[in-house]
Amino acid sequence: MSRFTEPQHPDFQAINASLGFDRRLWPYDIAQSRAHAIMLASCSIITTADADELRRGLDAVAAELDGGIFVFAPGDEDIHTAIERRLTEIVGAVGGKLHTARSRNDQVATDVAMYVREAASVSSASLTGLIEVVLDLAERHRDWAMPGYTHLQRAQPVYLAHHLLAYVWMFLRDRGRFEEAVAACGTLPLGAGALAGVNFSTDRELLARELGFAAVAQNSIDAVSNRDFALDYLAAASTCAMHLSRLGAELVLWSTSEFGFCELADAWTSGSSIMPQKKNPDAAELLRAKAPRVAAHHNALLGVLHGLPLSYNKDLQEDKEHLFDAADTLAGSLAAASGMLSSVSFDRERLAAAAADEMIAAVDIADLLVRAGVPFREAHGIVAGLVRHALDSGRTLSELSDDELASHSERLDPAGFRQLLEAGSWLESKVSAGGTASARVTEQLAGARSALASPS
Repeated sequence: MSRFTEPQHPDFQAINASLGFDRRLWPYDIAQSRAHAIMLASCSIITTADADELRRGLDAVAAELDGGIFVFAPGDEDIHTAIERRLTEIVGAVGGKLHTARSRNDQVATDVAMYVREAASVSSASLTGLIEVVLDLAERHRDWAMPGYTHLQRAQPVYLAHHLLAYVWMFLRDRGRFEEAVAACGTLPLGAGALAGVNFSTDRELLARELGFAAVAQNSIDAVSNRDFALDYLAAASTCAMHLSRLGAELVLWSTSEFGFCELADAWTSGSSIMPQKKNPDAAELLRAKAPRVAAHHNALLGVLHGLPLSYNKDLQEDKEHLFDAADTLAGSLAAASGMLSSVSFDRERLAAAAADEMIAAVDIADLLVRAGVPFREAHGIVAGLVRHALDSGRTLSELSDDELASHSERLDPAGFRQLLEAGSWLESKVSAGGTASARVTEQLAGARSALASPS
């Protein structure tokens, strides 16, 4: 018996059905259904025999789904109705008892929370692996000089390890955000019913223990309408994908002939359909392109939820495709980043030659004047004049004569000036905490390994 007098229009069925994408929630739906059956029996809402039969049937359904032999029926609107339909076919009328004291609203919210909890945990673990790769790479290149950049112009020299460690701290923050997303999934929606609670005295704490939730939702309306945990995951994924995009952008630049700083392994590059000589850094380029895709999913779910009246609305069905695609995209990006960095090779001579550009010692020369009592702003102008004079005359800074130096400032000590321009002195002068001097890089490596080993 149904309250409707005519069937659903096929076009509505097509837009309403979610089975095409939500079927991947089946492990979580089976797990919560088992826990729900246990709880119903524990509260004497159904008999222990009924609960045992339900669990037997759920085990059989799970085996079919896991083995890829589950047959979906034309009337299966989503994975939840498909599982209940098949369960009833296996165990008979008792299958209809499983939905006692449960609505699809709290059922779906629980499945999604369990999915996000696992996805965030997987992302966190993948980041731990990626951080280990970057740390190992930094250890092996701790004394390799390279130019640091601002505005894509050579700015100041740094060690390659110092540059790589910048990504370590980004990824550690990302890992922390995913751990926070896991915690955001700690409140159990199940037991809230459609929106107002259920007409049975249930044991939601038992359900929380069975399903690994830290607490139960305190408000039934909030429980079924809440997708904050999904937003938290997507926000963390968006920031992480952005960091991977920046890494990809640098690998693309560094692997060009113009830079020549590194070469990506063949396994992470592609050829050209017409130019036989090409070795394209496609995997690194895709890291750039995947980031806005993940961010778009975050923005899209914000759009779904914005202005949505309480409590449950069908709009919430649109959470899953954004979650699933973002999680899949991020997983692929993290794997590609780890693979590329595990096999990248750097050109030490090319890096060192670029780092030996005397013009990037300009700040150090200004500081030399500051130590002689010249205010920094005045020193800045003196060195800018020196740089302009050298460029106009087609020479390096070290090729300027003592008289030329004196013409710009009598306080510029020629001996100190020339000593400063000796290779390596610019790098080791950056002794401030977090700087690129060798001792500081060594401290940073130790600090990063300690942070990696510690939970956020």
